[in-house]
Amino acid sequence: MFDIAIIGAGPAGASAALFTAKAGKKTLLIDNDKSVTKRAWIENHYGVPGAKGPDLVETGKQQAVKFGAELVADAVVNVTKQENGFKVETESESFEAAHVIFATGLAADLAEKVGLEIKPGTEPRIKSIIACDASGKTNIEGIWAAGTIAGVSMHTIITAGDGAKVAINVISELNGTRYVDHDVLTS
Repeated sequence: MFDIAIIGAGPAGASAALFTAKAGKKTLLIDNDKSVTKRAWIENHYGVPGAKGPDLVETGKQQAVKFGAELVADAVVNVTKQENGFKVETESESFEAAHVIFATGLAADLAEKVGLEIKPGTEPRIKSIIACDASGKTNIEGIWAAGTIAGVSMHTIITAGDGAKVAINVISELNGTRYVDHDVLTS
């Protein structure tokens, strides 16, 4: 069983996976290769002088895998509550996880299907988002939302930060104490 299954490996999902895997949580990152970021040229991402969206997405996935996340290229078709977590079904297999993070970008269909509360989007061209609190918690205990699908601006720097924030909150809940991850330069 995974501690955390993350649906979507764009900036929000890969950022969340990087944090959860680096914290030692057994992390599953499922990607259907449909991130809208793959069509972007990015000039407003702090610390990046300019980047092709596909490169940013690939780098994010590689960082998550570097710290131990398991990356699966597939589409999630259902998420169901079980006694001790969730069953996450893809087109070709299924997984179990204690927590699930939806980082599905513009796509709210799966969220609606599994019973997450949906509300109108707040950003231009975003029709529907998952209703969640400031920590990323949804109406289903153990399912979280991060990034554009959670109602934040779809700029990559913001969705990546939101994915990290939600990951920190999930890790903190799993640990029972506030989690902080700060690396320090060695001289």
